Amino acid sequence: MTRKFLLPVLIAFYSLVLTSCDNKQAVIPNKVHSISDLGHKKVGVQIGNTADIYASDFGGDTAKIDVERYTKLADAVQALMQGKIDAVMSDDQPAKAFVLQNPSLRILEEVFVEEMYAGVVAKGNEALLDSVNQALAAMKADGVYDSLFNTYINRTGNYHYTKKVTEGPKLVLSTNAQFPPYEYYENAKVVGFDIETVNYIADYLGRTVEVQDIEFDAIINAVASGKADVGFAGFTVTEERKKSINFTTPYTLSKIVVIVRSDEAVESQESFGDHLYKNFVKDSRWKFIVEGLRNTLVISFFAALLGIMIGFVIAQIRTNNEFNGHWKVLNWFAKAYLAVIRGTPMMIQLLIIYYIVFSSVNVNKILVAIVAFGVNSGAYVSEIIRSGIKGVDPGQIEAGRSLGLKFRTVLYHIVYPQAFKNSLPALTNEFISLIKETSICGYIGLTDLTLVAGLSACVAKLEKRLKKNER
Repeated sequence: MTRKFLLPVLIAFYSLVLTSCDNKQAVIPNKVHSISDLGHKKVGVQIGNTADIYASDFGGDTAKIDVERYTKLADAVQALMQGKIDAVMSDDQPAKAFVLQNPSLRILEEVFVEEMYAGVVAKGNEALLDSVNQALAAMKADGVYDSLFNTYINRTGNYHYTKKVTEGPKLVLSTNAQFPPYEYYENAKVVGFDIETVNYIADYLGRTVEVQDIEFDAIINAVASGKADVGFAGFTVTEERKKSINFTTPYTLSKIVVIVRSDEAVESQESFGDHLYKNFVKDSRWKFIVEGLRNTLVISFFAALLGIMIGFVIAQIRTNNEFNGHWKVLNWFAKAYLAVIRGTPMMIQLLIIYYIVFSSVNVNKILVAIVAFGVNSGAYVSEIIRSGIKGVDPGQIEAGRSLGLKFRTVLYHIVYPQAFKNSLPALTNEFISLIKETSICGYIGLTDLTLVAGLSACVAKLEKRLKKNER
């Protein structure tokens, strides 16, 4: 049990071990030298990115791409470096940042397609959309846009916009802070071209800014449901997206490019101690891990308590129906609850509870996660408890009833104590599974242990390669 319980803690050291093991990289031959070579190759894309659409449509039936989808672009790049895929399709600026991080990669000279970036605002909120468009126009007229563009995109300037409004109503921004140079982490803060653009917009509107760092494919849902006011994360304007969201005035041109492996291995000169320092000590990054571990344990513990309470009630309803035929209607609802919860992915349930059930309520995200995981766990706990009850010899129940004891008395004093003992190993496994499942909390912008491990790796590796290219 102890080893399994500590497993999530080891996730935090994933980046350290991973980067420490690549001091001497083996040469993995590159199979893609031009866009025409992509047919029948494994190509990684980020879920929700338009590169996914382009890759899926490429080649028709004769030269179709084998698309590998990843939640994070960094995971796709890592898979490319390890030889698990042959190429990665990405927006040009993030691609350049990853190549700076990993000199063993390069970008094909051919551009796959050009597209425009814009922010997103919920349909029905045309007043905010108009205000954001006016702010973008003022930003370009003031010269702020060009200065930021030279700093982050052209890398020829050193201008940064300073937020002026510090009090007032919030402008909630949803983004995915793993998309440099548009949004990424630096000194424990989300920074980048889009972030400073939104700071200017907020000042223009007389509002402060609250940044929500969530998964890329959850941003549009967050804005459409009212959990965020705007979304800026390198969104390409497409007709399909226009059906569910409004786009601001496009503010920059982007290109979809192809990242491949170079033909030479790159030897790292950093020691294990250097990796340890950058991932955990520098800028007190260990605090991220402590925060993530705390959130993971809090969510797991209280979700487990909620799950046990729900599971116990459901198990009682089903047990009474099986033994006495009582509570038929409640038993039907219990069966429906079990079928729905056990038959749908946990991520879908989390998104429904956050974006639909609590769509009009500004509730704490940890509480939302506890409710979501607790409801999910209750379905499994109920069957664990019910199996523990059925594991008790039926003769004991019959003996108790023959002695004149009420059925409830038999359950509470004879059956349940033994059922709890029978169910304890399975309940322990359910708690361990609950800890692991919290890794999807990033979809609602909640920092857990898995998320901070990834952020620590991203920031450390970015600093490593940008050390000679500081903006």
